[in-house]
Amino acid sequence: MTIITLDLEGVLVPEIWIAFSQATGIPELRRTTRDEPDYDKLMRYRLGILKEHNLGLREIRETIAGIDPMPGAKDFLDALREKTQAVILSDTFTQFASPLMKKLGWPTIFCNTLLVSPAGEITGYRLRTQKTKLTTVRAFQSIGYETVAVGDSFNDLEMIRAGKRGFLFRTTDAIRKANPDLPAFEEYGELLSAIEDVLD
Repeated sequence: MTIITLDLEGVLVPEIWIAFSQATGIPELRRTTRDEPDYDKLMRYRLGILKEHNLGLREIRETIAGIDPMPGAKDFLDALREKTQAVILSDTFTQFASPLMKKLGWPTIFCNTLLVSPAGEITGYRLRTQKTKLTTVRAFQSIGYETVAVGDSFNDLEMIRAGKRGFLFRTTDAIRKANPDLPAFEEYGELLSAIEDVLD
């Protein structure tokens, strides 16, 4: 039995923080896990910028409402789910994910939770567990699943390397060059074919 684990942002939907950076005109918010491997450092940086500009959950959710899945992402996910189980493992937050999951046909997602004040200020965040993606993959493996993972960022590499196979999708040149043994794809059709070859 095989289960596919997929990153969300950069693989199925655009990067939320980049979209919010564009909406607010704050270039510092463009920084993502493609740029910063230390997730805690990245989130503390983001929260500091939000506080500085008096921005909260409402403003981010307004931006998310206008984000659509990448062209072809839902068809890819539907085709994949016809073949085997697929789960999205993301470092995003439940407060961000819901509108995006609706547009993707309500796939299963495991993600984190924001801590939000009554006034809507984002004061912190709570991870499901440490090393959320790797820990979840290991948990699937412990109950009899082989895993195949797809991601695009530094924080995906552990889950990609922990499984039966792993693939990079629309990643950066730096990540691709640092991981030349990992197959890297730019189109959903190619990625689906590669996954199907593993399943056969």
